[in-house]
Amino acid sequence: MKTKILRIMGLLVGIIASLIIEFFYQGGVLFMSILTILLIGSIVSYFKFPEKIKLFGNMSLAVGILGTFIGLYTAFEFIQQAGNVSPAILAGGLKVAFTTTMYGLIIYIFSIGLNLIKQ
Repeated sequence: MKTKILRIMGLLVGIIASLIIEFFYQGGVLFMSILTILLIGSIVSYFKFPEKIKLFGNMSLAVGILGTFIGLYTAFEFIQQAGNVSPAILAGGLKVAFTTTMYGLIIYIFSIGLNLIKQ
């Protein structure tokens, strides 16, 4: 029974890790690096400072949203300068812009899970 649970947990960790790596490559280096540091901070705070887990989760969500707004501003500025842009290029830019919010939201949900486990 324990081996089945460990296998399932290992599979889930592998899936989550592959998603995180994929998001990191799709998003911008600056905000994704900051979010990864916040992820590491939430993991460390689970062991050292359990009262700070929610803080790291909230900060990761806020940084993710900030990264999205900056990405959208940059994309709209480019569209304004370029004039006529195809919908495929616009969709690709929006996908990249929302990557930081998704990554921040994953870290936020992870920190909520850590907080629930700790209590």
